[in-house]
Amino acid sequence: METAIHRQVEAARNGTNPTVVARVGSGWVVLGDPQILRGYCLLLPDPVVQNLNALQGEDRRRFLEDMARVGDAVLEVTGAGRINYEILGNVEPALHAHVIPRYPGDEPEATRTKPVWLHDWAAAPAFDPQRDGPLREAIAQALERLREAGGKV
Repeated sequence: METAIHRQVEAARNGTNPTVVARVGSGWVVLGDPQILRGYCLLLPDPVVQNLNALQGEDRRRFLEDMARVGDAVLEVTGAGRINYEILGNVEPALHAHVIPRYPGDEPEATRTKPVWLHDWAAAPAFDPQRDGPLREAIAQALERLREAGGKV
């Protein structure tokens, strides 16, 4: 079964996915589209697997460490108050991790402490290469620094 995750990974491999932040050991880091919160990223495994339980040993460890490292980079770049991590797969039944910066002082009171899925996604800005390019590059540079330093994980 082909999913949006499969299509995004294929586009990343082909160099045609404009949301790609970086290639990491377990797959691809992409900026979320839409940018429901500034710096929202996804980690997409390459090769695509159905769920986290399909990964074993080193592959599973690498995916989870990469997920945490993406969070470290997003925290560094955005100054968010915290990072939420979610692996769902209910709509797109392929492994992908949502890395969601949370901004306690900037988010609306009604959604500040709620799951990001309760935000108004239709009102969120679509990914824009012009606007989001500097953010994408800053996260990529932070990921590279963390990789070189051995990361925080």
